[in-house]
Amino acid sequence: MRGGWVEPGPLDDEDKLNRDQARSVLRRLWTLLGPYRSAVYVASLVLVAQTACLLAGPWLVRYGVDAGLIDKNASALNRASIAYLIVALIGLVLGRIVIWMVSKTGEQFLRYLRARVFKHLIGLSMGFFEREKTGRLVARMTSDIDALQELISQGLVMFVQNILIFFGAIVVIFWMSWQLALAVLVIVPPVVFASRWFRRESNRAYLEVRESIGTNMATLQEGLEGVRVVQAFGREGGWTRRFRDTNEAQFEANLETVRISARYFPLVEFTGVVGIAVIVGAGGVMVNEAIISVGTVLAFVLYLNNIFEPIQQLSQLYNTVQSSGAALQKIFGLLDTEAAVGEKPGAVDLPAEGVLKIGAVSFAYGGGPPDTDGVVAPEGPIVLSGVSLEVLPGERLALVGPTGAGKSTLAKLMVRFYDPREGHVTFGGVDLRDATLASLRERIVVVPQEGFLFAGTVRENVRVGRVGATNAEIDAAIAALGLAQIFESFPDGLDTEVRERGSRLSAGEKQLVSLARAALADPALLVLDEATSNLDPGTERQVELALERLSEGRTVVVVAHRLSTAERCDRIAVVDGGRLVEIGTHDELIERRERYSRLFAAWDAGQERTA
Repeated sequence: MRGGWVEPGPLDDEDKLNRDQARSVLRRLWTLLGPYRSAVYVASLVLVAQTACLLAGPWLVRYGVDAGLIDKNASALNRASIAYLIVALIGLVLGRIVIWMVSKTGEQFLRYLRARVFKHLIGLSMGFFEREKTGRLVARMTSDIDALQELISQGLVMFVQNILIFFGAIVVIFWMSWQLALAVLVIVPPVVFASRWFRRESNRAYLEVRESIGTNMATLQEGLEGVRVVQAFGREGGWTRRFRDTNEAQFEANLETVRISARYFPLVEFTGVVGIAVIVGAGGVMVNEAIISVGTVLAFVLYLNNIFEPIQQLSQLYNTVQSSGAALQKIFGLLDTEAAVGEKPGAVDLPAEGVLKIGAVSFAYGGGPPDTDGVVAPEGPIVLSGVSLEVLPGERLALVGPTGAGKSTLAKLMVRFYDPREGHVTFGGVDLRDATLASLRERIVVVPQEGFLFAGTVRENVRVGRVGATNAEIDAAIAALGLAQIFESFPDGLDTEVRERGSRLSAGEKQLVSLARAALADPALLVLDEATSNLDPGTERQVELALERLSEGRTVVVVAHRLSTAERCDRIAVVDGGRLVEIGTHDELIERRERYSRLFAAWDAGQERTA
């Protein structure tokens, strides 16, 4: 055996490629392999040389038997023995070289592919992430890349080498004796048909195994997570029986794979025995009639393994190759997904400050570029219709309205998370669609409702606001918000590890870090999605003080869920039903006794009831 058996992984329907899809994937793969093609060429030549060494062995045995033993030529026998040993050693060295070259080149390609996919993902628009499932995107970077890893690490060399050995062995045996070759090849079709059956049945069986494993693991996980309820109601026996049933199903599914292997492999072994019998019987007759030599018969026996084994290996590798091709197709589909919000050629930088102007903006979710499956999301109902608004430099504007009114969507258009379907959004006279993304993110910064922190230190999370900022600049930004003392009280100060998603910090502390991040960015326009709505009273005041300092000298737009926040703003814009229905100061809107007045009265009454 030249390599270990590769267990065929199960294929779903979506994991199977038709011929046109396979060609398309191979063409794109060859294009991506541009920087690595020279290494691929060299590895291919080495692989061909190694295959030639493997095929030369039986021929040398033939020469040694005929010239050395039959003709009793000791020197010929010595030459054959030495040559066989040399060829075997060369094949060993070449085998190691080709495995190293293919694995190294493959890992370099996968490293490049991961980096390219991640860079592409990070650059896609918010709409893409809102309609795509995170788990599905993670699968592109994990299970799909893992499928390619499996092919590169153990399958690719075996796949190509077995093809070369199979056809090479057929060429050699026909060259040695076409009569005996025809007799041998009569028994090949049954092996081919059996291998096709094995591939089909094993795929079905392993798919059932995967499903049973998933069900069994889900039962186990659910039982452990709900163990308190199970014990509280005395349901241990029932849950044990339920797990026993799913465990039995997994056992039966695995047994089915064993049954399939028990039918296939003995058949192949028996066919090999029949092949040897055919070679010995037919070869003996031909030797007696002086058609071929004894050495040729022995070489045929050895070459028989080079014909049968590749058929088995290729059958077992088929699913691996198919899964890898399907994985590549999914990755290419992701790379083909275009960003709905992109940078135009010739984009200009936004000015350092200016008026934010929304002109007759209309917007509906959906539509846009196709997703990873090439499906375009249908356009939904109109969320905003004909909204026009101006925010002057240094002004604080609050966006208020009932849930679903469109105020958060309007804020997203202001920061160009989306582009309007109609109308325009400008800053300093420049349409946001004509601005460079770098200047856009420098001039306009969003502080979300919940501060998101990355694994790392407090200092590293603050530095997200401006990559390359010095420690002194970070300290200055924190001090400007009056947060130095709070951060210094952390166990390791600014070097405190916040852990994944900031789990070490409270909601208020995470929000303070996100405010420091915004201060370091030093934007001209600050958009706040009610940064104090999810905080406890103990930290809410600290966040409000930091917000006051952060807002000084800047244009601020607040999506206000608490109307006490709106009351402190210069102007209030009331959004209802996707339209701008009122705008003015708090006192002006109260005096009008219209939408805002009713909203404020209802909110104030709710505050009194909870007081």
